[in-house]
Amino acid sequence: MEEMTTIPRILDGIAIAGQIKAEVALEVQALAARGITPGLAVILVGEVPASQIYVRSKVKTCGELGIFSEMLTPPDSITTAEMLALVDDLNARDDIDGILIQLPLPKHVDTKRLLEAVAPDKDVDGFHPVNVGRLQSGQPGLAPCTPAGIMEILRRSGLPVAGQNAVVVGRSDIVGKPVAMMLLNASATVTVCHSKTPDLGKFTCAADILVAAIGRPGFVTAEMVKPGATLIDVGINRIVDPEEVAEFFPNDADRAATFAKRGSVVVGDIHPAAFAKAGAYTPVPGGVGALTIAMLMQNTVTAAKLRRGISHGIFQEKK
Repeated sequence: MEEMTTIPRILDGIAIAGQIKAEVALEVQALAARGITPGLAVILVGEVPASQIYVRSKVKTCGELGIFSEMLTPPDSITTAEMLALVDDLNARDDIDGILIQLPLPKHVDTKRLLEAVAPDKDVDGFHPVNVGRLQSGQPGLAPCTPAGIMEILRRSGLPVAGQNAVVVGRSDIVGKPVAMMLLNASATVTVCHSKTPDLGKFTCAADILVAAIGRPGFVTAEMVKPGATLIDVGINRIVDPEEVAEFFPNDADRAATFAKRGSVVVGDIHPAAFAKAGAYTPVPGGVGALTIAMLMQNTVTAAKLRRGISHGIFQEKK
């Protein structure tokens, strides 16, 4: 008798992002009925093409959902002091609920100082030490967008988290550390691994939920994955070597066509061959990355509500 194989479930980040955006639009409408329009300010320094594309997408999404947005574009010659003054002005404005500083900043600008200058209640990136502390202690606040998106994928896909062995590969302040804390807060048993972890496969092979956020193309191989695991691939790595494309995507006509047209394709931190062993996985592209802007919109609305003492739901106010 032949052994039955299970087809891995693809976790569609684009569809889940669409659900979240639709919910945010309803929240914005309910706030509008009370005379409140959530506002997001984005600071984009200099002329970085990738950042410009990303910021335009954020501003466009704000318009689609009814969120007021303002883009500030100082030159890359701006000083740290001038940037701090800009942030102070936005902190004081009542029509701005969220402030986002698009990274990376020019090398001469003190990024850490600027991120800490953003008022915690307007920190829609969730990077301020106050919000990091709130996340660590399980208090409501503004959480980093990509990790929050990962948790939404798991929740909305009906995948269990409580009691699961979760392994996070990567320890960045932006993804690795916060997603580990969120998984822990959701009652998973969490192990954080990184580039200095010896015998990494010993840990990843025990993972029911494996989050790869290390920034290395195809770093997690099929041999490092537990059969039936949920694989969350945060990596977006652009590859331009035709031999690498053939190695990662053998016999993939669609990827070959994309490479022929653009001269590059993207691959995650998990080798595509590993997905065949998974119970469920996020594709690259179309997985975790699709959630980041949706969660930014959600954070902007959450900030608007929290700043006005509106909690839990649109019509529940703090006493």
